[in-house]
Amino acid sequence: MAQGCVSLYQIPSEAEVHLLNLSENATFLVRHDTTGHRSILRVHRPGYHTDEAIRSELKWLKSLGDHPSIITAQPIPGADGQFIQVLEHPEVPEPRKAVMFTFLNGTEPDPSDIGSFEQLGAVTAHLHDHTSSWGEGGRLTRHTWDLESMFFGENPLWGRWQDGVGVTPERARLLSRLAEQIRLRLEKFGKTHKNFGLIHSDLRLANLLMHEGKVQVIDFDDCGYSWYIYDLASALSFIEDQPQVPALIQAWVRGYRAVRSLSAEDEAEIPTFIMARRLLLLAWVGSHQEAPFPRQLGEGFTIKTCELAEKYLEGQYL
Repeated sequence: MAQGCVSLYQIPSEAEVHLLNLSENATFLVRHDTTGHRSILRVHRPGYHTDEAIRSELKWLKSLGDHPSIITAQPIPGADGQFIQVLEHPEVPEPRKAVMFTFLNGTEPDPSDIGSFEQLGAVTAHLHDHTSSWGEGGRLTRHTWDLESMFFGENPLWGRWQDGVGVTPERARLLSRLAEQIRLRLEKFGKTHKNFGLIHSDLRLANLLMHEGKVQVIDFDDCGYSWYIYDLASALSFIEDQPQVPALIQAWVRGYRAVRSLSAEDEAEIPTFIMARRLLLLAWVGSHQEAPFPRQLGEGFTIKTCELAEKYLEGQYL
């Protein structure tokens, strides 16, 4: 299906397609060595985003194209001028939507690189400044990442944390206490134009590329409306228990405040947002066992989440 998609773009038909990642979507490198062409093809999973939601994501990306402080991949139109292409294959039961992006050189940041986190804080602040002042920032069709959509609604976006791998009754009781504390604190924190808006929502290390000393941001597939400080929590995904996390947070906050204000109330809730993200990831791991990375994390991720929850509830996390 991905190989057949090449013909829909102004790319040499003999270009090679290589699977890079299979997680939420399938991501491919499209390469033609003779011409030096490189691009990235994202084949969407079915049922997660409407066409209008995908167009909204691409609209934001295109608006960032000339930003002097933000480097990100740009969408590439097909030969028909459309950014969204529809793929079909007799062995796949339903059509898939696909988008091609420009290729960015770089490598995933080292999770111990304090300097990259300070730079990420500044880049994130520029993203938030852009969306809060951009006329279209509040009118896009995107998911909202709040308490209802993440945890307490009837159909949480990434599934129920209760269905995480190895969530025993005893662990569920502990995690229920965690969820309730998150609810209480974030309901008190509230949603205002100063703390809630359009954000990337998934700035984990796998969605960042370091190149020539600069942080580049990729994969806006989960961008949506949430608390601004949630972007910091997402940047710490899967490393929440590492000893360098306090230093990474301090670096991120320094970088952010060099560009944009961050209130004391925002800073005080950083541990809450980190634990909210961790609980959301627990649901993600449970609902994505068909993908290699969540399957690899398995029950160990749940055990570590419970350890972090105990520390947080005792006021000893961070």
